[in-house]
Amino acid sequence: MVEEQTIEILQADYTNPQHAQDLVYLLNAYAMDPMGGGVALAEQVQHSLVAELAKRSFAITLLAYVNGVPAGLLNAFEGFSTFSAKPLLNIHDIVVVQEFRGLQLSQKLLAALETIAHERGCCKLTLEVLQGNETAKRAYQKFGFAGYALDPAVGQALFWQKKLL
Repeated sequence: MVEEQTIEILQADYTNPQHAQDLVYLLNAYAMDPMGGGVALAEQVQHSLVAELAKRSFAITLLAYVNGVPAGLLNAFEGFSTFSAKPLLNIHDIVVVQEFRGLQLSQKLLAALETIAHERGCCKLTLEVLQGNETAKRAYQKFGFAGYALDPAVGQALFWQKKLL
C-alpha cells in the first residue's frame, strides 16, 4: 500500500522561527549538493540569511513540505524589465531534497511563484541553470522556460558574474 503524501507549498514568513529554520536547512542542503557547489553554507551565512532576506521587500521564499517535513525551497527576487516597463521575478535558488525528488515539487513551487508573479503584474520569470544540470533543465523546460536571444543572429543570452568581496 502506497502512503498518501500531503504536499503543502507556502510563502515563508521570515519572522516565523520554524520557517527560518527550514529555509536555512533547505538552502544548506542545496549548497552541499554537487549542483549547489558541494560545500555547506558558512556559519555566518546560516546565522544572518533570514534576517537579511527579511530586510528585502522584494524577496520571496516559498517552502514545500511533504507530510509536514521541509522538502523544497524556492528563493526569488523582484527585478524590473526595462524593455517591458514591468516587474519580473528572478528565481535565484530552487531545491528539492533528495528523498523527496519525483513528487513534482519543483513544478508546484514554480506554479506557486507564477501565481505570485501574475498578482504582482510581472511580465516574466527568469532563472539561471548550470549547463550540466540536465534534471533541472528538463524540469524548467517542462514548466515552459527556454533560453532566449534578442536577435538570433547574435546568439543566446548568457549569465555571467563578477564576485565582489
